[in-house]
Amino acid sequence: MPKVSQLHLDARRQEILAGARACFARHGYEGATVRRLEEETGLSRGAIFHHFRDKESLFLAVAEDDAAEMAAVVAEQGLVQVMRNLLDDEFSPEQAGWLGTQLEVSRRLRTDKDFAARWAARSEAISQATHDRLVRQREAGVLREDVDLETLQRFLELALDGLVLHLAMGRPAAKLGTVLDLVEEAVRRR
Repeated sequence: MPKVSQLHLDARRQEILAGARACFARHGYEGATVRRLEEETGLSRGAIFHHFRDKESLFLAVAEDDAAEMAAVVAEQGLVQVMRNLLDDEFSPEQAGWLGTQLEVSRRLRTDKDFAARWAARSEAISQATHDRLVRQREAGVLREDVDLETLQRFLELALDGLVLHLAMGRPAAKLGTVLDLVEEAVRRR
């Protein structure tokens, strides 16, 4: 039997994650049945679960990929840029999938203690990237000095959570760029 290359395995894994992201966004965690996952990915359950132990592992992988991507943007450009990216990509299928994943993570954090424990380590990466970025910005003299960094971080995280909820509820995104300008101004040195 010929050996499958790592490149092929990685590509297949990404294909499964993309289909699963869309399926979880459309149907939620509970509604994303194995049959729906098969339809969305175009692969058999054997192919899907060759890469992932079970549905929860697949969901966590989707959420972890999203968190890693978000942490990378935060580290380079800040949390407000993550919010701007949400607005720029508001109608893309990937964005809908990301929003759906975030809402499902939020729901499961409230209702599933085991999931919350497993997710804690993953969410720490975003918090740490935000904190590190704020420290660098403070050292560069860009951030206001009259508010401690923890408060600034919580403010930005609440703004992100509010934007995610706003978009997930289907509310209009028009003119939210000016709201994000205001959020950015609120943390900048005066």
